[in-house]
Amino acid sequence: MTQSRKTTLRLKDAPEAPASEKPTARQRTGARARQAARQALARQAAAGSGSASAPVASAPTGPTRPATQATVRQRPATGRPVPARRDRPATAVQQHRPAHVQDTFKAFAPCPQGLEHSLAQELQGLGLAAVTAGRAGCHFEARWQDLLRANLHSRLATRILMQVAQAPVHTEDDILSLARATPWEHWFGPEHSLRVDTSAIHSPMRSLQYCNLRAKDGICDRLREREGARPDIDTVRPDARVHLFLDAHQATLYIDLSGESLFKRGWRLDKGAAPLRENLAAGLLILSGWPGDAPLLDPFCGSGTVLIEAAWMALGVPPGIWRPFAFERLRNHDHRLWRDLKDDARSHIMTRLEQPMVGADHDPAAIEAARANLQRAHLAPDSIRFEVCDVREVLPPADRGWIVTNPPYGERLGVADADALWAGWSRWLKQHYAGWQLNIISDDMGLPGRLRLKARRRHPLYNGALECRLFQFDLNPDAYRAERPQNHTA
Repeated sequence: MTQSRKTTLRLKDAPEAPASEKPTARQRTGARARQAARQALARQAAAGSGSASAPVASAPTGPTRPATQATVRQRPATGRPVPARRDRPATAVQQHRPAHVQDTFKAFAPCPQGLEHSLAQELQGLGLAAVTAGRAGCHFEARWQDLLRANLHSRLATRILMQVAQAPVHTEDDILSLARATPWEHWFGPEHSLRVDTSAIHSPMRSLQYCNLRAKDGICDRLREREGARPDIDTVRPDARVHLFLDAHQATLYIDLSGESLFKRGWRLDKGAAPLRENLAAGLLILSGWPGDAPLLDPFCGSGTVLIEAAWMALGVPPGIWRPFAFERLRNHDHRLWRDLKDDARSHIMTRLEQPMVGADHDPAAIEAARANLQRAHLAPDSIRFEVCDVREVLPPADRGWIVTNPPYGERLGVADADALWAGWSRWLKQHYAGWQLNIISDDMGLPGRLRLKARRRHPLYNGALECRLFQFDLNPDAYRAERPQNHTA
């Protein structure tokens, strides 16, 4: 059997922690800039008088009365005295609590359907409490620093949602009341932009769009009453994201601590024709039983998602180490705590592994995209060997190993006769890959029959909205089905 030379896997120039992890403040203009400046001056005044040094146990139960006299401040640009707005009380910003590290929060981590139990095991491994797997996600409890760690380390979650309110609701006005009674000022204020999303299961509400509007109105009413102004709405890049979830009996309000979905690790720009999300790719690797130090092959690698995700897993690279998070823009974000968590994570990253990782694809453009993604993932060019090759000609890089792959289907196969491709690949596997573990995700429930292989297990998964199976095969003679007899005519 031909065997390729082992490739060295190493992290390219593992970066040291920067001197400060504090994100650059967003440059604002116009009313938003004046608003932020007023808050900064109010905080400075409160600090000078000593009133801000005492912690506030809870937000006030009623609206703050606006100041009856105008105060005087200096405009930074011109130095001219400008009266503060009468409808924006300068003391309102003192009401949000200065820290939340002592609290325990309920939270929910959504994930691709079929990975719930794997996610539960991952969260338990991170030390989180009361983890229970549900439909398309897991509920759990955590301290504030553990919520940050979950964002940093979870490979399977789509996002981390922190629960801030929950109550029975019967009408849309109940949603308005619940949102209005929630102390949003602890987390964000008028200086932040806002987005609200709504989802539901078996909810009696007729219009989710109207429910979303009532939640947004309740949030804005609360902040206007407490701080004299309301946040702007930004559906593209908001500072704060709120999720409203409705079921048959109650509403739950969450603050999204992640921002962009967690499967966006920050390295993939070239996605290929039908990209596999990174958290689903990580799920395939976990379900396959790949131990992390064994040879790995993806013969339909596309833009390299499975292999790059595997390399990060093998090296212990936290999936969130090079991306921003929504919690960094919330009030009272503890920059030092976040820096320490990232420093600790960096200290556990390995820089060199010896097992070969190989990706092949018949499309040269896909291989170029994979190599570009490899570079953006901070991995050395020789970490993963990518090559343009027909799947029926890819030689094994070792005597034993794992194949984990997401083959294309339909026109993306690039061949006129799909059955001939599967039959040819099956013969190639039986000839060259004895002893290997084969793991294929596909929406084709008849794929084992096309490969003439007996599946050891069929794990239900969803690739987005597409129902699939992860077919697992042991490549040994016991897993081979007899070839169908060929009909010959005289």
